[in-house]
Amino acid sequence: MAAIRGLHHITAISGPAQASLDYHTGTLGRRLVKTTVNFDDPSVYHLYYGAEDAGPGGIFTVFPYDHAGHGRTGTGIAESYGYAVSPETVAAFEDRGRPFERFGETGVTITDNDGAPVELVATPGGPRLEHALFHSATMVVADPDPTARLLTEVFGYEKVGQEGDRQRFASPDGPAGVIDVIASGGPRAQPGAGSIHHLAFRAADDDDLMSWQSAVRGFGLSPTPLIDRQYFHSIYFREPGGILFEIATDPPGFAVDEPQDQLGRSLKLPPQHESKRRELEATLPPLRRTVAA
Repeated sequence: MAAIRGLHHITAISGPAQASLDYHTGTLGRRLVKTTVNFDDPSVYHLYYGAEDAGPGGIFTVFPYDHAGHGRTGTGIAESYGYAVSPETVAAFEDRGRPFERFGETGVTITDNDGAPVELVATPGGPRLEHALFHSATMVVADPDPTARLLTEVFGYEKVGQEGDRQRFASPDGPAGVIDVIASGGPRAQPGAGSIHHLAFRAADDDDLMSWQSAVRGFGLSPTPLIDRQYFHSIYFREPGGILFEIATDPPGFAVDEPQDQLGRSLKLPPQHESKRRELEATLPPLRRTVAA
């Protein structure tokens, strides 16, 4: 099989929905791509933010909870993510965060509305933040070897470097393809506001997805059956370090239930929850959207 095509999206838990919306569409200038609900718990929003074209590889999503306690970093979690942006974009944010240098790259770490780290990585020829794809995600695990084997033997990633306890793996097939794995003997992470819920990787279509399902099962893990998430089809499984992985198809995409130029402007529900629309619209907190009229 060819290497997996990098990250599709990243999903986190957040505090109140309005604070999340204000930060991602205001401070970061990302586009609100989809306003929907958590399909498994429709009493909670599922908000999708992305680049202007709303394509995979740069979609960051949140399950926002008004009274979520803050998460705690530790092992068994993806602790941060980064966008590949122009050096000028990094410079514009330098007074808001901490600069870093890693594997010959420079960047700045800022914090989001929940106090969680967001990395902006200077990429020659890179875009402004509103058009950016992911650069990387960073995982923290107790034993990095089984995770490294999954990335290299199944996903087709290549180990491209190591600095201290941090190993870097990169996909040779597609952007948004860097995964850093940090070995840590610390306590287990505690999920909560500001913590990443799962990492999702790209599959071309359903046939590709089923091939990855077989490959993951052959590695000794237990992927779910195909699940219809309206905007993509998915499988889920826990990688050896305990972090939840998803593999999601590129199609059908976010314009399947509203025009591309109207994305995010109204509440979209999957068919199984459409009968609850009036109830959900009455109970979900109202949002002041900042998308252009």
